Amino acid sequence: MAPHRDPEPKPAAPIARLAFSFALGAFTQRQINRILDLAGHAPRLGWPGPSDQILAWGNGISAKRGAWVAAVTGAQLLHIEDAFLRSVLPGRSGHAPLGLLIDPQACHFDASRPSALEDLLNTQSLECPALLERSAAAMARIAKHKLTKYSGVPRDALCPKPGFVLVIDQTRGDASIEKGAANAQTFQQMLAAARAEHPTAHIVIKTHPETQLGYRAGHFSAEALDDDMELLTHAIAPQDLFAAAHAVYTATSQMGFEAIWAGHRPVVFGQPFYAGWGLTRDVQPIHRRGRSLTPAQIFAGAMMLYPKWYDPCRDTLCSLEHVLDQLEAETRAWRDDHAGWEARGISLWKRQPLQKFFGRHRPLRFQSKPGSHRPAMAWGAGPHPDGVHHLEDGFLRSKGLGAQLVPPLSLVLDRAGIYFDPNRPSDLETMIANSLHLSEQERQRAAELQNRLITGSISKYNPHPSAALSLPPGRRILVPGQVEDDASIRLGTRDICTNLALLRSTREQNPDAIVIYKPHPDVEAGLRPGALSEATGYCDIIAADCDPISLINQVDEVWTMTSLLGFEALIRGKAITCLGLPFYSGWGLTHDRHELQRRQARPDILGLIHACLIEYPRYFDPMSKLPCPPEVVVERLAAAADLPQACYLRPLAKIQGVFASQAHLWRNMR
Repeated sequence: MAPHRDPEPKPAAPIARLAFSFALGAFTQRQINRILDLAGHAPRLGWPGPSDQILAWGNGISAKRGAWVAAVTGAQLLHIEDAFLRSVLPGRSGHAPLGLLIDPQACHFDASRPSALEDLLNTQSLECPALLERSAAAMARIAKHKLTKYSGVPRDALCPKPGFVLVIDQTRGDASIEKGAANAQTFQQMLAAARAEHPTAHIVIKTHPETQLGYRAGHFSAEALDDDMELLTHAIAPQDLFAAAHAVYTATSQMGFEAIWAGHRPVVFGQPFYAGWGLTRDVQPIHRRGRSLTPAQIFAGAMMLYPKWYDPCRDTLCSLEHVLDQLEAETRAWRDDHAGWEARGISLWKRQPLQKFFGRHRPLRFQSKPGSHRPAMAWGAGPHPDGVHHLEDGFLRSKGLGAQLVPPLSLVLDRAGIYFDPNRPSDLETMIANSLHLSEQERQRAAELQNRLITGSISKYNPHPSAALSLPPGRRILVPGQVEDDASIRLGTRDICTNLALLRSTREQNPDAIVIYKPHPDVEAGLRPGALSEATGYCDIIAADCDPISLINQVDEVWTMTSLLGFEALIRGKAITCLGLPFYSGWGLTHDRHELQRRQARPDILGLIHACLIEYPRYFDPMSKLPCPPEVVVERLAAAADLPQACYLRPLAKIQGVFASQAHLWRNMR
């Protein structure tokens, strides 16, 4: 049974007491303020009464000031901290947290007294099978996508040779050190113990992300280390280190908690919240923690039950699964974009949308020829030099046509080829082949997305709904027209490569069927070639200006060259015959006129959906201006309201409509 994803956002808690803050960040940092508000602790200025609350962040000066006021007034002190999966980069880099820890007893890192987290781990059952299934699935997902508290780690970061002993450094003066029964000398003792217990091993010291970025000093320097020790100063995924490490040593670092998820039993020299539960070797035992927990149980308590998680796109409190959706999207965007892009040969009107997609961390450079050492992207199939990434619209694109200058909500960036060119492999082909190995959670996510697409009547362009056609009874075949100069036709067809040939072949092979021909919307708008005056000789109905999804729902089959409409019909359980070689053919899910020997895998429809709609594209939320998961885009496309777009695009699109016959002039402007 697949773990429950908790799809419905949690409602905001009612505000029972006034909450006062003496920390400026509670007011100036919008996302922190919003999470507190949704959790029922909207911060305000003033002097609290005995029935009110005081919000104290961490253990800094403002928190101590809040504690003093609480002692004087009798108000309840709430301890606030970042959640354990925080953001792509640290807060000092300007990244807001995706969750908060709100504790009425103590900070989770304060070992001097029990926190609400400690009490939860000590007393709550943590035996619910559904909760533990979710916990195990989330741990596996975090490992697969290499997520951590600060997930901004390059894909190609070099890991030391396996077999080393990992010692985890922390920033000097961090509150979790002092409150976790450790100090600066603890780190030297930890290093000495690691050497004594592993006299022949190579020792790798992992610096803190804030130290790597130059924000705060750590406890170790390369100059003070022995020759068989290495100070790792570049960012690297903790999962890669854990996989290669023989043993893990920590004082109070959260990485020690993450090491438990990875199967280690870290040696702990302080008293962090994860020590004392039978999952660590504790130098300083915490006797009030006598319970033995499994990794799934401590993860469930600390990551699912304790935090207040926040979805910045939907602006609501949410489950851990929703946060993982969002963090995966933001982390992927950072890993793709942090080095900056050189974008070649991009149409003028596309540049602003691409800047929003790919320029969040470093602005794109638009140029026609190679001009830097940055990775390069270029639109479509090429021809592009080797190493240039191929860029195209995704399969859930927009409300309206790209040819009408409506910006995309999804784009694909393919390093190997591009999905509509079957003459060479693409990243999408690899993803489809690998979809045979999806987890149950991934399959469930694909099934939920499939259901949302069907119930919301979501397609690539999502035109305004039209009245359903009255179709005669019988076996109905939908034939989607295509833009005949489109790259998918030039590259993805063989003997059938025009709308007329497609219609003729469909009619010849199905003489008794009801054949419905739907012209391509770009062609109907007069913006692209492919109009077909001879269609009436080979079809029964021409479905002009019709919602494609309503047509799909009314037919039995779809016959196509390479149209995306075939994929949309496949999602809805229709029989598909492909006379060309689209990305969804050759996998055993369609009837194919041509074979492609590379495509030997046999995924089911959920595997295809996961590869094509979850793993392959990147998505952009026009409301929050953030990278987002596909579910958010589906919600935006299903909503009745129009989506925001650049102010100049609407009048430009209207002008384009007036001069539609000359569209080729500006489509190619660079």
